[in-house]
Amino acid sequence: MTAVDFSKTSLWVSLASITFNPLFWNLAARREYHTHWITKIFNGDKYKGCYAIAITIFTLGLVRDFLYKQALLEQPEWTFLDNSFVRGIALVSFASGMTFVLSSTFMLGITGTFLGDYFGILMDERVVGFPFSVLDNPMYVGSALSFLGSSLWYARPAGLLITAYVWLVYTIALKFEGPFTTMIYSKRTTDVKSDIKRANSKKKL
Repeated sequence: MTAVDFSKTSLWVSLASITFNPLFWNLAARREYHTHWITKIFNGDKYKGCYAIAITIFTLGLVRDFLYKQALLEQPEWTFLDNSFVRGIALVSFASGMTFVLSSTFMLGITGTFLGDYFGILMDERVVGFPFSVLDNPMYVGSALSFLGSSLWYARPAGLLITAYVWLVYTIALKFEGPFTTMIYSKRTTDVKSDIKRANSKKKL
């Protein structure tokens, strides 16, 4: 018996969902930054726009997790993984992952977590408390750990493959998100300095 059954449609649907989610929120958020298309839908209220995309991203995440579980249940089980030691590792992995995800959300708030900076809702200063004190990207690391914990709990090698793919997708997403977010805050700093210079010039006049 093979460790991974690639003939199962549920496996490919799960991988498609994992691919789609970060692609969607990156494209939607970038378009919002440049055109304010979501904000315009809510009559210029950027907070309502951000909350709307937050609900959308959260819902897509639930769908992704459901599809992942369905894919796991249709995959071959590996008896080597079906023991109390591995299940213990699974629990630690899942609990650690959820801790990183939930604590990140608590520290950043809804707008900080769900792309508020693309809507012009910027943080006053960089968040450095836990979990950001131990990880640069705790949301993504936490999500990957949760996938890993689930795959070990269900003793499915396919879950390990999907988890590796999740990390690959997140790594690629970060290469686009990181520089863009840096650009947004750098522009804010430049704009503030320009405003100060203009204000000082007016005082001299």
